[in-house]
Amino acid sequence: MHAVDQVIRRSLHSDVVLIRQVAEYIIGAGGKRLRPTLVLLAARALGACGEQIHTQAAMIEFIHTATLLHDDVVDESALRRGRDTANALFGNAASVLVGDFLYTRAFQMMVGTQDLRVLDVMAEATNIIAEGEVLQLLNIGNTDVDEDAYLRVIQYKTAKLFEAAGRVGAMLAKATPEQEAALAAYGMHLGTAFQIIDDVLDYSGDAATIGKSLGDDLAEGKPTLPLIYVMRHGEAADAECVRHALSHADREHFAAVLAAVQRSGALDYAREQARLAAERAVSALDAIPDSDTRTAMIELARLSVAREA
Repeated sequence: MHAVDQVIRRSLHSDVVLIRQVAEYIIGAGGKRLRPTLVLLAARALGACGEQIHTQAAMIEFIHTATLLHDDVVDESALRRGRDTANALFGNAASVLVGDFLYTRAFQMMVGTQDLRVLDVMAEATNIIAEGEVLQLLNIGNTDVDEDAYLRVIQYKTAKLFEAAGRVGAMLAKATPEQEAALAAYGMHLGTAFQIIDDVLDYSGDAATIGKSLGDDLAEGKPTLPLIYVMRHGEAADAECVRHALSHADREHFAAVLAAVQRSGALDYAREQARLAAERAVSALDAIPDSDTRTAMIELARLSVAREA
């Protein structure tokens, strides 16, 4: 990861000062670096490492960072990873345009592989991520969203990049078709588990720990799994409370919604769905040779569910 960070720093160079400032600010915020880590793990699980793998891991992080910049503008977010968002500091226009710069720089880095399949995988992934963003936008304030529609959004918006990271790592390691499919599936299920827990933490985490304000999803009108569960399985009064708050995207009712979520068992249900997704990720590794790296990937899947931030 130190080598990947060095690639990131070098690849952020631009003669335009504002691009460097915004890009370095958002990259410098740190984060879990899960997606580039997944590229490294997938490649290493098949015995591969090296500069090209570091470069493509950095490319995946650039794609992710570009989506964060755009997400924060769309969501009008003011806090991420415990710091002011880039749009809060530099304005919406700068955030969107620097996000575009990171997307295009990522595609320049892909070209360096001289592998059309890497370009194909990433072109499809970024297209599906954009579709996921639009699906999420269409679902804002929608109290009729069911669990299948919710899963479709997170599999497009979040899990697709995890899937691409696993697949690219496998491709760079010259994986067999079976191994490539297994590592892509691992990424997809890991990303699903990770996002479900993110949505749980919006109703159970600590703001200082998770780096954003609790209730942000409610304030943005996002029908996440805990809310969907209450609306489908909670007491009538609790379900109506959630529907009202969600349809009005109203943080003022967060305390009442939180109580409804806790009473209904929604958090336990959502955590169990995340656990099942993580175990599907673990099962996908059956096609991968036993090694310390494979063991680490199993631990990563299970830690993604147990985390508090």
